[in-house]
Amino acid sequence: MAAAVARSHPGRVRPGNEDSYILEPELSLFAVADGMGGHNGGEVASHITVQTLTEFIRTSTQDSGITWPYGFNTQLTFEANQLKSGVQLANQQIRYQAQRQPEYDGMGSTLIAVMVRDSRAVFVNVGDSRLYLWRNGALRQLSEDDSWAASMIRAGAPPASIEHHEMRHMLTRALGSGPTLDVTIGQVSLEPGDILLMCSDGLYGPLGDDGIARVLRESDADLDRAVSALIEAANDAGGPDNITTLLVRAPDGVSSKVTRRLAEEKGQTLVEYIVTAGVLVALGIVISGILTNAFRIFVLNVMHEVSFPSV
Repeated sequence: MAAAVARSHPGRVRPGNEDSYILEPELSLFAVADGMGGHNGGEVASHITVQTLTEFIRTSTQDSGITWPYGFNTQLTFEANQLKSGVQLANQQIRYQAQRQPEYDGMGSTLIAVMVRDSRAVFVNVGDSRLYLWRNGALRQLSEDDSWAASMIRAGAPPASIEHHEMRHMLTRALGSGPTLDVTIGQVSLEPGDILLMCSDGLYGPLGDDGIARVLRESDADLDRAVSALIEAANDAGGPDNITTLLVRAPDGVSSKVTRRLAEEKGQTLVEYIVTAGVLVALGIVISGILTNAFRIFVLNVMHEVSFPSV
């Protein structure tokens, strides 16, 4: 089970805290949501997001007969399908509540959610809450911001040209923004000593990646100490927004060598396919010596199809 620590702080400017987070080691589920919307709408939206996602992950983990409301993509892992469906459900729940209560009209939420299983972390992100990987003293952003500023930078615009632009904080995707929602799903292989950092923009905004890396380096891989130090540093830098920080250490026994799976649903590795193919070919050689020519050709054709499945 992965070790994890999370804390949230309103910061030094905002009167309330619209951030929410998920810390569920038993479900291998961790997430940060940053709400938006007037009249406490942001707080409501982020709470709906984490509550809906947690409930769906728990139900789909325990009930093998669950109906997948948005279908099951066999090209994705089971965890990726869980996250994708959970986010879609949360999007619909936010919109449903906004329709029922006009004061919540326009509310929405960002989300970065991660499931850690064995030697991999599967994640989904919507909006500009982030996922970082801290490995061997280096910090790397794994998620991509769904914001106007980030999209302009990816298109080749110099960062300095948008640093003070009035649209720099505008999101291009958020839960609750429309009846359908595109989500970004990713996966990363974990190595011993890896730490995953999930946070709202209230952390990386005032600190930047260099400031976050400095605090993590000084905390010497102590999760509790690092979370407290990161929030304190963001507040010392002005604390202009709500600050939520969640750290997850890769589970004990994680191997840096991950066996590539050719067919995730069938659970067979490349090595297993090769061994199976070899056994079947050897068996075919023996059989071919005692069967009639017609039946021999039939058996060999069947074994060829079984030994080399399409992937």
